[in-house]
Amino acid sequence: MVEWTDSERAIINSIFSNLDYEEIGRKSLCRCLIVYPWTQRYFGGFGNLYNAETILCNPLIAAHGTKILHGLDRALKNMDDIKNTYAELSLLHSGKLHVDPDNFRLLADCLTVVIAAKMGPAFTVDTQVAWQKFLSVVVSALGRQYH
Repeated sequence: MVEWTDSERAIINSIFSNLDYEEIGRKSLCRCLIVYPWTQRYFGGFGNLYNAETILCNPLIAAHGTKILHGLDRALKNMDDIKNTYAELSLLHSGKLHVDPDNFRLLADCLTVVIAAKMGPAFTVDTQVAWQKFLSVVVSALGRQYH
């Protein structure tokens, strides 16, 4: 089990309280699909993803990015048991969707870049430490069924 300090909890809650799910979700998933084009293979049913412009304008990608961020709400509400909170989702992504678990880390990195850009100077070293700890626990929980 991961131990969270009061400061880390406050930082994570602060990030989520100011989060524009639609904007940040869309930008994060789009960035992942553009920067790491091999991740597009999991989105074959989302239409034309042939270039950055089509990815950025794709409403299905935008909606899924928002869905992913709302999925992080579950981790926020269950910070003391993220592993079990994501057990079913991990099974879905490993067993049914066959998503490469490294893609969770890639998306987490893209999400960090987008949030850091949005927050600007408020994304301090302490903020990054807490945020990356949070995302690393989520990524580990999502990849749990692969081990």
